[in-house]
Amino acid sequence: MATSDFVLGGLASVGATLFTNPIEVIKTRIQLQGELAARGSYVEPYRGVLRAFITVAKNDGLRGLQKGLTPALYFQFIINSFRLSIYTKAMNMHWMHDKKGEVSFGLGLVWGAVGGIVGSYFSSPFFMIKTQLQSQAVREIAVGHQHAHTSMSGAFRDIYSTGGIAGLWRGSLAALPRAAVGSGAQIATFGKTKTLLVEYDLVTQPTLNSFCSGLIAGSIMSVAITPPDVISTRMYNQGIDAQGQGLKYKGWLDCCIKILRTEGIYGMYKGFWPNYLRIAPHSTLVLMFFDELLDLREKYQPKLAHSS
Repeated sequence: MATSDFVLGGLASVGATLFTNPIEVIKTRIQLQGELAARGSYVEPYRGVLRAFITVAKNDGLRGLQKGLTPALYFQFIINSFRLSIYTKAMNMHWMHDKKGEVSFGLGLVWGAVGGIVGSYFSSPFFMIKTQLQSQAVREIAVGHQHAHTSMSGAFRDIYSTGGIAGLWRGSLAALPRAAVGSGAQIATFGKTKTLLVEYDLVTQPTLNSFCSGLIAGSIMSVAITPPDVISTRMYNQGIDAQGQGLKYKGWLDCCIKILRTEGIYGMYKGFWPNYLRIAPHSTLVLMFFDELLDLREKYQPKLAHSS
């Protein structure tokens, strides 16, 4: 795995996150709204994506739409550094190709899942802190457990002081299915779509090819990732007792069962539209930025090598 691929993958995601973090805030709030309550039995401060934006801006101010931005940038840099560098390595080594030399959707799922799991585990503390900061709101529109963090560094201190290193990785195992499903679907779709668009002479211009492939990959990813994403958000945001155990959920499966029992399938797809509106452009931007950065590296690397 080339170090430059690792860095380029991270930089691509950072650029995209600056644009998509506000919709991530909305998604987190909607996923926590009506937690473990039957549909129609609770107040909904966040009704629809547009009204949710207005609600946050009105009550938390415009800065409220960028809550959790700093840990979100760290999270995205780490997870996509692993995901995209592993994807590039697998593609270059033909680990994602079948015996005919064609890109395999199944192998793409496998390598996408591997990259997602590795990246998700190492970036888990930042995902947890991002979620807890994004859920913070004034009392009138507060949903879910409200943590008293004042910053990312303060959150690290608070969590470490009560749970140690293990506390920083609380909920990390619950995030692995989310990463495996989402990353696998995205990477497999992106690689296969790029090949098919060129093969059938539909979109051959490199940048436009990356854009279209990223948009399709993001759409598929948003459908696949929403249920495990709801579970991850609930697990990471829940309060803990004196022993460091979650107040609502014992684990990933327990969280899934409780949501289905109290909120039904609807509960598993809370926040789908903001998730889609975040993931589709975010995926498109990340994968397009990554391809562009790779092209720049290939363009200037020989010149730098020659000059040295």
